[in-house]
Amino acid sequence: MDSIFDQVSRGIREAMKAHDKVRLEALRNAKKVFLEAKTAPGANDTLPDDKAMKILQKLVKQGEESADIYTKASRQELAEGELAQVNVYKEFLPKPLTEEQIEATVKDIIVQTGAEGMKDMGKVMGMATKQMAGKADGKVISTIVRKLLA
Repeated sequence: MDSIFDQVSRGIREAMKAHDKVRLEALRNAKKVFLEAKTAPGANDTLPDDKAMKILQKLVKQGEESADIYTKASRQELAEGELAQVNVYKEFLPKPLTEEQIEATVKDIIVQTGAEGMKDMGKVMGMATKQMAGKADGKVISTIVRKLLA
């Protein structure tokens, strides 16, 4: 299977052929950030998929925050542009877990660790964020862990 870097590169070519400006701009931006990460000191000109995923998640978060700012400033056309790019990035990320799936995973972790209250939150959060990396937002995980440990 192709790496995320290769998939993005192929997506750029396809977007150019299809004259899809939004997709092209989003993918070129992602590739620029990927190349910066590949050439960073210590990266040895490689970009593992887990790092590429973290970069895409960061781009999604930044895009959503920008769209929120534009919406508050009554600049809907700019917000829509940001969200269109966010949707392109999301295509390369795993499907997010539902709250029910997150809660089930957290319950399993609580049983595994023998957590008995808020004093064990750090232990549970550490395992939960590692297990659900890229599939769940940290704030959602934290809220569910708090609810179950309370």
